[in-house]
Amino acid sequence: MQPAPSPLSIGDLAARTGVPIATIRSWESRYGFPSPSRAGGGHRRYAEGDVAAVEEVLAHRRAGLSLEAAVRRATTAPASPRSVFAEVRRHHPELMPQVLSKATLAALSHAIEDECCARAAVPLLFGGFQREQFLRHSQARWAELARTARAAVAFAHSASPAPIAPGVLTEVRLPDDAFLNREWFVVCDAADLPAFLAAVELPRERPVPDGRRAFEALWSVDPQVVRTASRAAAAIADDYRPDWRPPGGPLPEADDPAPASNDLARASALFDRMLGYVEASRT
Repeated sequence: MQPAPSPLSIGDLAARTGVPIATIRSWESRYGFPSPSRAGGGHRRYAEGDVAAVEEVLAHRRAGLSLEAAVRRATTAPASPRSVFAEVRRHHPELMPQVLSKATLAALSHAIEDECCARAAVPLLFGGFQREQFLRHSQARWAELARTARAAVAFAHSASPAPIAPGVLTEVRLPDDAFLNREWFVVCDAADLPAFLAAVELPRERPVPDGRRAFEALWSVDPQVVRTASRAAAAIADDYRPDWRPPGGPLPEADDPAPASNDLARASALFDRMLGYVEASRT
């Protein structure tokens, strides 16, 4: 039987992780992390798991998270989201999904992309394309979006990702069992132009022509909803392509934006009603 490992002093933890003693004490004071036991005389004692937790915080910091977000990520272990659409519905049940045709969904997506390209300052962009053929169809549009974005990430089944480079679209290959193979989404996370659209393809008893495909869709320009979608997409990208995050400090996902104004909520409700009439006119 292996003897239990000896507890570590704060100096041991510092030596093992490369984090100075003063910094460890500061983290404990501000975030309650790491959480040591106390030996006789009040000396701090750490477990081997604390070494791994501190190293995880350092990894999240290198990936661009703020210290607070990195500690939160290391100390809580929620299941990673697998669906942008489902994650937004879970956090924002007030949003009412609408059934939209592929043609309407494509028009809304292009509108968001065009506005993002024209007005958004250094946005964080995510696009869900389901299959590689759909991504290739939009390649030129998304290459232009990526040129001025903080990062632009596209998810597609069977994509062949190229090396990551600044100003270049980052492709994330989806495995066969990925939930995102059924999802279509565009997320523009920018302080001056937040916008989000996500849709799940409705199941059919038999295959239908591409133009007759139908989706259950959500959309919003509420900064908090957009941030939820952005966080979900970023977490999924972390799972499938961990090196996607750009250098240069934390991404917007580390902060919570202010909610939408009442005027914006009323305008969104009006647009929902208009969208319903437009979609009904297509049938």
